[in-house]
This record gives sequence, structure tokens and C-alpha cells, in this order.
Amino acid sequence: MTGPDSAGKEKKQRNGAPDYGLCLVVLILAGFGLVVLYSTSAWNGQVKFADPAYYLKKQLLATSLGLAAMYAVSCIDFRRWKNLAVPGYLISLVLQAAVLFFGDEYNGSKRWLSIGPLSFQPSEFAKVAVIVLLARVISGRGKKIVTLWQMLGVMLPTLPLVGLVGTNNLSTAIIIMGIAVILIFVASPGYLRFVFIGAGGAGFLAVFLSLESYRLERLAIWRHPEAYEKGYQTMQGLYAIGSGGLFGVGFGGSLQKLGFVPEAQNDMIFSIVCEEFGLVGAVLLMLLFVLLVWRLYSIALHVQDLFGCLVVTGIMGHILIQVILNIAVVTNTIPNTGITLPFVSYGGTSVLFLLSEMGLALNISRSHPHGEHGIC
Repeated sequence: MTGPDSAGKEKKQRNGAPDYGLCLVVLILAGFGLVVLYSTSAWNGQVKFADPAYYLKKQLLATSLGLAAMYAVSCIDFRRWKNLAVPGYLISLVLQAAVLFFGDEYNGSKRWLSIGPLSFQPSEFAKVAVIVLLARVISGRGKKIVTLWQMLGVMLPTLPLVGLVGTNNLSTAIIIMGIAVILIFVASPGYLRFVFIGAGGAGFLAVFLSLESYRLERLAIWRHPEAYEKGYQTMQGLYAIGSGGLFGVGFGGSLQKLGFVPEAQNDMIFSIVCEEFGLVGAVLLMLLFVLLVWRLYSIALHVQDLFGCLVVTGIMGHILIQVILNIAVVTNTIPNTGITLPFVSYGGTSVLFLLSEMGLALNISRSHPHGEHGIC
């Protein structure tokens, strides 16, 4: 029997304070990203658009919209998104299919849709759609994913979207698949099955890479970037990292951003961070991402709702995968795949949806009683 006191307690838990630690880390990352972006993109902006603040203005607008979206989403009960999981996923499929037929192509990649003067990347929305959909599917099963067939059944809905995204954006397809694997891993009690999934994934990736000669060429460039013309960007990025030393050349002092690292404000922005702020600055930035992941982990650990726990876990997986892959690409640890650094790289759609995800995590953080372990 539920009395007034228990009802009041439930309401208090539902309307508790958000995770201010998470909010602070997100604001610091967003602010740092704008500062670094201006330093990195000023030369390109001046040369291409006669405006050194061109990229900063566009990113500042997207960040402002993202912060507004973060606040709005943080005020909406996260359970309401469960009913929008399937429609959101279907919309994502339609948008991704539209890219194939009506998409805009930039730098050889067709990833954008334009509506009047505005353009956006549907693949960024696809990441959020997959997180919410799989959280609903897994929570509907009561976290009962025991057999390999059950695991494959949960992953099956994501495959059409992964296929559509992968036709023109392999890196995002890998991120979406990684998010799915992380959520299934959290929901599955065993570990041995993931060995078979990993082996199958590696085999599929090997076949996929061998189907196109340019993908095999990318592997060769990764091994010996100095021997290929297309390894120029990688080499210049490594020069930037090396020239930064321990403390860097100082804010605004990068030479590699002056046209040596092509489109430095995008995927390779971490190399400019290393050049201007040195190893110390790069480590501090990575620690900020560690703090962000830790706060998300803490929320997932304590939330009492399985759907909410899985949503935060998916968001955490998204951030973790993208940061690791971007830094690995810039340092030439893995082949170049064109992955942006969250909150730092230039990209309005990316920062808008990332901040929206943070708003969702903040709302979920309001629902758990502090000091108690959650259902995950």
C-alpha cells in the first residue's frame, strides 16, 4: 500500500537535482571547444571566406542551440522518449535513405541533407535513435539476453540503419555498431558469446574492406603514411603533435594549422591541441573526457529505471568510442576513418545532438536517489 509519504518520496526522487558535475564538465568542454576551434580555424576562415571568425560563428550558433536543447531535454521526463523510440528510428531510416538520393556532397563524401540555407547530418540523429531504440528493446525484455540468438535478435533492428549509414559514412556505422554491442554486453550475463561476435565482426570487416581497393589503400597508407600522397594529412598531424613538446607552442602559435594540416578544424583538431598546449594540455583534455564518462557511469550505476540506465550507458558508449577512435586516428594508431572529436571538432549537427544527449542524461540523473545502487 502506498501512502502519502512514499508518494512524496517518489516525487522527490523524480524531481531531484541533476548531476551538476556532469553539467560542469560538459560546459567546460563546450567552452574549450569553441576557443580551440577559433584558434584552429581562423586561418582557413580568412583564406576561404575573408572572415577569421567564420567557423566560430557557425559553431557558436550550433552550440547555443545545443545548450538550449540540453536544457529543454533535461526538463522532460526521460520515460516519455520510450514511446518515441520506434518512430524516431523509422525517421532516421528515412533521412538516411534520403541522403543517398538527395544528399549534398562535400570533400568527396555525401553525408548532408539541406533544407533551405540549413544543412545537417542525419547520421548524428541516427546515433541517438539507436540508443533509445535498443534501450527500449532490451528493457522490454527485462534484461534477459542469454543466448547468442537473443543477442542477434536485439541487434537485428540496427543493421538496416548501419547498412544505410555505412554506404557513405563507414566511421559512423562503426560507432553505431559499437553502441549496440556495448548495450547488449551490459544486458548479457555472459562473456564468451562476445568472443564469437568479435570474431564474426572482424571477419565481416575484413571482407568489407577487401571489396573496395581504396579501403585496402587506406590500410597501406596507415602502415606507411610517408610513402603515399594521401598520407600527407596524417604526417602533418604527427608533425604538429611532435612539435608541441611538453607544454606546447602557446595558444594561437600553431604553424601546422596554416594550411599544412588540411581542414584542421575537423577531424585533426586534436593534433593542433597537442601543438599549442603540448602533452600537458592534451592529457588535461583527455582527463576531461574521462570525467565526463565517469559521471555518466555514475548515473547509469545508480538509476533505478532499466530503460534510463541503458540510455545513459549508450550515451557513455557513444562518447567513449568516438573519443578513442578520433585520438587513435590522429596519432595514426588506426587507419584514418574521419571521426570528429566530441565538443571540440567543427560540426554544428554533432554538437547539437551531443548536447541533447547530455540533456537526456541530466534528466535521468534527477531520477535516482543518491547513494543507492541502481538496476543495471
